[in-house]
Amino acid sequence: MGGRSSKVSKKKLRPSYEHFSVLASETSFTTSEVETLYELYKKLSTSVVKDGYIQKEDLHFALFRNSNKQNLFLDRVFDLFDVNQNGQIDFAEFVQSLSVFHPKTPEEVKVKYAFKLYDLRHTGYIEHEELKEMVLAILTESNLELSDDVVKSIVDKTFVEADTKGDGRIDLEEWEQYVGKNPSLLKNMTLPYLMDITQAFPSFVMNTQTEESH
Repeated sequence: MGGRSSKVSKKKLRPSYEHFSVLASETSFTTSEVETLYELYKKLSTSVVKDGYIQKEDLHFALFRNSNKQNLFLDRVFDLFDVNQNGQIDFAEFVQSLSVFHPKTPEEVKVKYAFKLYDLRHTGYIEHEELKEMVLAILTESNLELSDDVVKSIVDKTFVEADTKGDGRIDLEEWEQYVGKNPSLLKNMTLPYLMDITQAFPSFVMNTQTEESH
């Protein structure tokens, strides 16, 4: 077929106001916040590889304000929002991914995305080993170290409570019920500073290159 056509241009044009408005209508951001995010996107998408796209390290920096650790939680977030599965995130994917973590995004949306994050093997279920891997990843992200025994008891206890059908795996319905009783599970799914990105991001954007240059 014609290979990579003229759609890939060397210079990316700034999206139109209408494009910002459409993204705002699909997410928890206002149009002016989407414009602010575009400035952040431009900065981040040239911080590692100057190709105008967000790489995994860039997304880690945007979500957690650091880019120095490998983390399964971030890997899953990246995979979910790299809709085209091409190893990079375009501007629309970036805005939509951040929106899931917005404090105003409905809880049911966060619950479903959290389920997808834990469903590492894309089976439509959370299995025992997947839960263990994600618990370890979240502990690492929080700089917490627990013994293997403690981690095992957390995972076992979760399964006893969540696997109400007793089939050795957690489906979406069981997950929704379990999170309803344990809302702290969604803590990682909300980033408070997204409430006012016009205030939070200017200094954050300015510091991006200094952080990355070390």
